[in-house]
Amino acid sequence: MTTGRIKPLRYRATVLCCGLLAAAPALADICSYRDAQGVLHISNVCDRDSRFRVVMATPHYQQESASPDMTPASTQLPPGISLGPMPPSSASGISAAKRALYTPAIRAVAAQYGLEPALLHAVISAESAYEPLAVSRAGAMGLMQLMPDTAARFGVVNAFDPAQNLQGGARYLRWLLDQFQQLSLAVAAYNAGENSVIRNGYAIPPFQETQTYVARVLDYYNRYRHEY
Repeated sequence: MTTGRIKPLRYRATVLCCGLLAAAPALADICSYRDAQGVLHISNVCDRDSRFRVVMATPHYQQESASPDMTPASTQLPPGISLGPMPPSSASGISAAKRALYTPAIRAVAAQYGLEPALLHAVISAESAYEPLAVSRAGAMGLMQLMPDTAARFGVVNAFDPAQNLQGGARYLRWLLDQFQQLSLAVAAYNAGENSVIRNGYAIPPFQETQTYVARVLDYYNRYRHEY
């Protein structure tokens, strides 16, 4: 989900949250067909053409309710912790205090969806550096940088609520792992979208950003496995 520079957002969060609440949480199955010229067409709007067939079905999730003990107001980082840019590939570049703040919630969500806590920590490190109100130029939001449509697909009402964001991001990662059966492809799809991975023949897309992102997440993951 990392597209463009991520910046902390504190005053526009309410406006964006309202927009997300107004959006219909429609499911987004992935459909495809190959035309007479051999061109593969992929879409998440399956009723636009009768030739489309579902290749990846998104499960239905109930919308998450707000979590009173994990709201952005209650997760302000301790004084003195920098929210500056993260080094390209250094787990030590993110304060241990930041990670510790969310470790109990990450551990619980990881167990709920059969994920390694180290993987969730790795994605969060690469996506937002544990800033719950981060927003990218593309509009990705919160700890795990969920785009509005992805948040809606996976039951998230308020992407700036860390508890909801963790739930939605973990659900999405679990779904991607189940679909692609390979960690590197799931991570690539988290960044570039599952359509990009499918179009590239179920391989990491040849985008510099995505290839750098995958390497970065896997580097964090390998480091964090010794801690979590």
